Amino acid sequence: MSEYVIMTDNCADLPDSYYREHNIVLNYLNYTIDGKVYQRDNALPYKEFYQAIRDGAMPTTSQATPAQVIKHMRPVLEEGKDILCIAFSSGLSGTYASCEAAAQELREEFPERKIIVIDSLSAAQGQGLLVYYAVQHKEAGEDIDTVAAWVEANKLHIVHVFTVQDLFHLHRGGRVSKTTAIVGSMLNIKPVLHVDDEGHLINIGKARGRMKSLQELARLLDEKVGSYKDKLDTIFIGHGDSKEDAEYVAKLVKEKYNIKTCLINDIGGVIGSHTGCGVIALFFLGDVR
Repeated sequence: MSEYVIMTDNCADLPDSYYREHNIVLNYLNYTIDGKVYQRDNALPYKEFYQAIRDGAMPTTSQATPAQVIKHMRPVLEEGKDILCIAFSSGLSGTYASCEAAAQELREEFPERKIIVIDSLSAAQGQGLLVYYAVQHKEAGEDIDTVAAWVEANKLHIVHVFTVQDLFHLHRGGRVSKTTAIVGSMLNIKPVLHVDDEGHLINIGKARGRMKSLQELARLLDEKVGSYKDKLDTIFIGHGDSKEDAEYVAKLVKEKYNIKTCLINDIGGVIGSHTGCGVIALFFLGDVR
């Protein structure tokens, strides 16, 4: 069996220590605030990033380019290893296309090596959860084709449900109208969203007040978990500088399910640029998204 590595990008929002521990190669999408580009080596600490948004910053983001991806892929191939790349949703970014373009070029240069690129159709810790399961299968001794087949077969079972705090941030980013932001804020309405089978962000409901919106995430888990109910033991929760709220959602889920692994981690600068402060997102395996 040929040796291979798993590659993903920083939109998976896993802890840096996880990437290091499991030798995951990381593509990096950048964000820009007030004309300054923040990359992996100068990214703002999470609290500073979200404070900048609270102070009125409106970050923009850029996808990984084929040239950037090649820079990370080539050294792996030169070491004689194959690559399984699990990329940020094509419904939200051109990064998957960049990874596939890079792979096509490198397949010609390294015809003896295998490069498999998968569109995760996922984002944030949903993408991270898919990577997590892929790593588990790899470290159990499965070859690259077997793991890739599992990821393809199961990626649409990675359920994403989330809520945001600041409608005005969504308005500034073009996600909702000014009227929706004003009226929703006046009535303390919090949208509830998910990622659909095409990897797009879709509004699926609303709740009156922050606490109700967090409870709605747990209710949606009950609704969507389906046949995974009795074997659900892993959940991931992402937050935009709102750890206490993330822990509250974890508590609601743990009251009903035998959760053995619960990863709570910050949502990074790329996803956070679009969701703003206070986003809470819950990820798990379910029958349907």
